Amino acid sequence: MLEAILFDLDGCLVDSRSPITQSINFALAELGIPGFSERDLYRYIGPPLRESFNDMLSIRGMDCDLAERCVALYRTRYRSVYLTETTVVPGMAATVERIAARLPLAVATSKPLALARPLLEALGLVAHFRIVEGPPLDPRGGTEGKEATVARAIQGLGVAPTAAAMIGDRYHDIEAGRAHGLFTVGVTWGTGDRAELEAARADHVVTSPTELEDLLAGH
Repeated sequence: MLEAILFDLDGCLVDSRSPITQSINFALAELGIPGFSERDLYRYIGPPLRESFNDMLSIRGMDCDLAERCVALYRTRYRSVYLTETTVVPGMAATVERIAARLPLAVATSKPLALARPLLEALGLVAHFRIVEGPPLDPRGGTEGKEATVARAIQGLGVAPTAAAMIGDRYHDIEAGRAHGLFTVGVTWGTGDRAELEAARADHVVTSPTELEDLLAGH
Protein backbone atom coordinates (compact mmCIF):
# COMPACT_ATOMS: atom_id res chain seq x y z
CA MET A 1 0.00 0.00 0.00
CA LEU A 2 1.16 3.53 -0.74
CA GLU A 3 2.29 5.57 2.23
CA ALA A 4 3.19 8.86 0.46
CA ILE A 5 2.82 10.63 -2.89
CA LEU A 6 5.29 12.86 -4.72
CA PHE A 7 4.07 15.31 -7.37
CA ASP A 8 5.89 17.16 -10.09
CA LEU A 9 4.88 20.83 -10.28
CA ASP A 10 4.85 22.30 -13.82
CA GLY A 11 2.42 20.45 -16.06
CA CYS A 12 1.20 18.20 -13.27
CA LEU A 13 -0.16 20.47 -10.53
CA VAL A 14 -0.05 23.76 -12.41
CA ASP A 15 -0.37 25.04 -15.97
CA SER A 16 2.69 27.21 -16.51
CA ARG A 17 2.87 27.04 -20.28
CA SER A 18 2.10 30.69 -20.96
CA PRO A 19 4.63 32.39 -18.65
CA ILE A 20 7.36 29.88 -19.49
CA THR A 21 7.03 29.93 -23.28
CA GLN A 22 6.62 33.70 -23.44
CA SER A 23 9.63 34.21 -21.20
CA ILE A 24 11.74 31.91 -23.38
CA ASN A 25 10.85 33.84 -26.51
CA PHE A 26 11.44 37.13 -24.68
CA ALA A 27 14.98 36.04 -23.83
CA LEU A 28 15.71 34.94 -27.39
CA ALA A 29 14.24 38.14 -28.88
CA GLU A 30 16.36 40.32 -26.59
CA LEU A 31 19.43 38.72 -28.18
CA GLY A 32 18.06 39.00 -31.72
CA ILE A 33 17.42 35.26 -32.00
CA PRO A 34 14.22 34.03 -33.71
CA GLY A 35 11.77 32.49 -31.29
CA PHE A 36 9.65 29.36 -31.50
CA SER A 37 5.94 28.62 -31.54
CA GLU A 38 4.33 27.98 -28.15
CA ARG A 39 3.65 24.37 -29.12
CA ASP A 40 7.29 23.79 -30.12
CA LEU A 41 8.41 25.11 -26.73
CA TYR A 42 6.30 22.71 -24.69
CA ARG A 43 9.03 20.08 -24.69
CA TYR A 44 11.31 22.50 -22.83
CA ILE A 45 8.93 22.80 -19.88
CA GLY A 46 10.32 20.62 -17.13
CA PRO A 47 13.97 19.92 -18.02
CA PRO A 48 16.76 22.16 -16.64
CA LEU A 49 16.65 25.67 -18.10
CA ARG A 50 20.22 25.93 -19.33
CA GLU A 51 19.97 22.53 -21.00
CA SER A 52 16.86 23.75 -22.83
CA PHE A 53 18.49 26.96 -24.02
CA ASN A 54 21.55 25.03 -25.20
CA ASP A 55 19.28 22.97 -27.41
CA MET A 56 17.34 25.97 -28.74
CA LEU A 57 20.53 27.88 -29.53
CA SER A 58 21.91 24.84 -31.34
CA ILE A 59 18.73 24.62 -33.44
CA ARG A 60 19.13 28.30 -34.37
CA GLY A 61 22.82 27.82 -35.20
CA MET A 62 23.91 30.10 -32.38
CA ASP A 63 26.77 29.84 -29.90
CA CYS A 64 25.71 27.90 -26.80
CA ASP A 65 27.82 30.31 -24.73
CA LEU A 66 24.77 32.60 -24.97
CA ALA A 67 22.75 30.21 -22.81
CA GLU A 68 23.73 31.92 -19.57
CA ARG A 69 22.53 35.29 -20.88
CA CYS A 70 19.31 33.65 -22.06
CA VAL A 71 18.73 32.27 -18.57
CA ALA A 72 19.20 35.70 -16.98
CA LEU A 73 16.84 37.39 -19.45
CA TYR A 74 14.28 34.61 -19.09
CA ARG A 75 14.23 34.94 -15.31
CA THR A 76 13.90 38.72 -15.47
CA ARG A 77 10.56 38.38 -17.26
CA TYR A 78 9.42 35.13 -15.65
CA ARG A 79 9.77 36.44 -12.10
CA SER A 80 7.61 39.44 -12.95
CA VAL A 81 4.67 37.38 -14.24
CA TYR A 82 4.75 33.78 -13.02
CA LEU A 83 2.79 34.29 -9.81
CA THR A 84 -0.14 35.81 -11.70
CA GLU A 85 0.03 33.97 -15.04
CA THR A 86 0.35 30.40 -13.70
CA THR A 87 -2.89 28.57 -12.91
CA VAL A 88 -3.79 25.38 -11.08
CA VAL A 89 -4.70 22.51 -13.40
CA PRO A 90 -8.52 22.26 -13.34
CA GLY A 91 -9.59 19.71 -10.77
CA MET A 92 -6.17 19.29 -9.18
CA ALA A 93 -6.73 21.52 -6.14
CA ALA A 94 -9.65 19.40 -4.93
CA THR A 95 -7.87 16.16 -5.84
CA VAL A 96 -4.74 17.13 -3.91
CA GLU A 97 -6.79 18.20 -0.90
CA ARG A 98 -8.59 14.87 -0.76
CA ILE A 99 -5.40 12.82 -1.21
CA ALA A 100 -3.62 14.90 1.45
CA ALA A 101 -6.34 13.98 3.93
CA ARG A 102 -5.20 10.35 3.64
CA LEU A 103 -1.49 10.44 2.82
CA PRO A 104 1.51 12.76 3.26
CA LEU A 105 2.39 14.59 0.04
CA ALA A 106 5.53 16.15 -1.38
CA VAL A 107 6.42 18.26 -4.39
CA ALA A 108 9.60 17.26 -6.26
CA THR A 109 10.23 19.76 -9.04
CA SER A 110 13.01 20.86 -11.36
CA LYS A 111 11.90 24.46 -10.78
CA PRO A 112 14.27 26.16 -8.31
CA LEU A 113 12.89 25.96 -4.79
CA ALA A 114 13.11 29.75 -4.46
CA LEU A 115 10.47 30.00 -7.21
CA ALA A 116 8.46 26.84 -6.52
CA ARG A 117 7.46 27.53 -2.92
CA PRO A 118 6.18 31.09 -3.55
CA LEU A 119 4.15 29.76 -6.47
CA LEU A 120 2.52 27.06 -4.34
CA GLU A 121 1.77 29.70 -1.71
CA ALA A 122 0.27 32.11 -4.24
CA LEU A 123 -1.98 29.37 -5.63
CA GLY A 124 -3.15 28.20 -2.21
CA LEU A 125 -1.62 24.72 -2.53
CA VAL A 126 1.38 24.77 -0.20
CA ALA A 127 -0.56 23.72 2.93
CA HIS A 128 -1.30 20.32 1.39
CA PHE A 129 2.38 19.38 1.05
CA ARG A 130 4.52 18.20 3.92
CA ILE A 131 7.67 18.54 1.82
CA VAL A 132 8.54 20.86 -1.10
CA GLU A 133 11.83 20.08 -2.82
CA GLY A 134 13.51 21.75 -5.76
CA PRO A 135 17.09 22.56 -6.76
CA PRO A 136 18.92 25.67 -5.57
CA LEU A 137 18.62 28.75 -7.76
CA ASP A 138 21.68 28.58 -10.01
CA PRO A 139 22.20 31.93 -11.79
CA ARG A 140 23.64 30.08 -14.77
CA GLY A 141 20.51 27.98 -15.21
CA GLY A 142 22.07 24.68 -14.32
CA THR A 143 20.29 22.37 -11.95
CA GLU A 144 20.58 19.09 -10.19
CA GLY A 145 19.09 16.01 -11.79
CA LYS A 146 15.51 15.07 -10.96
CA GLU A 147 16.72 11.89 -9.24
CA ALA A 148 18.50 13.94 -6.56
CA THR A 149 15.42 16.08 -5.95
CA VAL A 150 13.20 13.01 -5.65
CA ALA A 151 15.69 11.41 -3.24
CA ARG A 152 15.51 14.42 -0.89
CA ALA A 153 11.72 14.44 -1.02
CA ILE A 154 11.53 10.75 -0.11
CA GLN A 155 13.99 11.26 2.74
CA GLY A 156 11.97 14.20 4.02
CA LEU A 157 8.77 12.16 4.00
CA GLY A 158 10.49 9.37 5.91
CA VAL A 159 9.02 6.50 3.88
CA ALA A 160 10.54 3.64 1.94
CA PRO A 161 10.74 4.44 -1.79
CA THR A 162 8.76 1.31 -2.63
CA ALA A 163 5.89 2.68 -0.52
CA ALA A 164 5.70 5.97 -2.45
CA ALA A 165 4.44 7.10 -5.85
CA MET A 166 5.83 9.70 -8.26
CA ILE A 167 3.29 11.62 -10.35
CA GLY A 168 4.51 13.62 -13.35
CA ASP A 169 3.89 14.69 -16.93
CA ARG A 170 7.36 14.21 -18.46
CA TYR A 171 9.74 11.32 -19.03
CA HIS A 172 12.30 12.60 -16.52
CA ASP A 173 9.67 12.47 -13.75
CA ILE A 174 9.01 8.82 -14.54
CA GLU A 175 12.68 7.94 -14.94
CA ALA A 176 13.57 9.58 -11.61
CA GLY A 177 10.77 7.72 -9.86
CA ARG A 178 11.77 4.41 -11.38
CA ALA A 179 15.41 4.98 -10.42
CA HIS A 180 14.35 4.98 -6.77
CA GLY A 181 11.81 2.16 -7.05
CA LEU A 182 8.71 4.34 -6.76
CA PHE A 183 5.33 3.50 -8.27
CA THR A 184 5.13 5.88 -11.24
CA VAL A 185 2.11 7.56 -12.79
CA GLY A 186 2.21 9.71 -15.92
CA VAL A 187 -0.44 12.38 -16.50
CA THR A 188 -1.43 13.48 -19.99
CA TRP A 189 -2.73 16.99 -19.21
CA GLY A 190 0.79 18.46 -19.11
CA THR A 191 3.32 18.80 -21.91
CA GLY A 192 4.28 15.14 -22.24
CA ASP A 193 2.01 12.82 -24.19
CA ARG A 194 1.06 9.18 -23.61
CA ALA A 195 3.74 7.92 -26.00
CA GLU A 196 6.49 9.73 -24.06
CA LEU A 197 5.22 8.47 -20.71
CA GLU A 198 4.81 4.90 -21.89
CA ALA A 199 8.28 4.97 -23.47
CA ALA A 200 9.63 6.01 -20.05
CA ARG A 201 7.83 2.90 -18.66
CA ALA A 202 5.35 4.60 -16.37
CA ASP A 203 3.43 2.04 -14.32
CA HIS A 204 0.18 3.81 -15.23
CA VAL A 205 -0.88 6.71 -17.43
CA VAL A 206 -4.00 8.72 -16.51
CA THR A 207 -5.93 11.36 -18.41
CA SER A 208 -7.72 13.31 -15.66
CA PRO A 209 -7.33 14.27 -11.98
CA THR A 210 -10.37 12.12 -11.19
CA GLU A 211 -8.76 9.08 -12.80
CA LEU A 212 -5.57 9.80 -10.86
CA GLU A 213 -7.43 9.99 -7.57
CA ASP A 214 -9.28 6.74 -8.26
CA LEU A 215 -6.03 4.99 -9.16
CA LEU A 216 -4.27 6.12 -5.98
CA ALA A 217 -7.28 5.18 -3.85
CA GLY A 218 -6.96 1.65 -5.19
CA HIS A 219 -3.36 1.41 -4.02
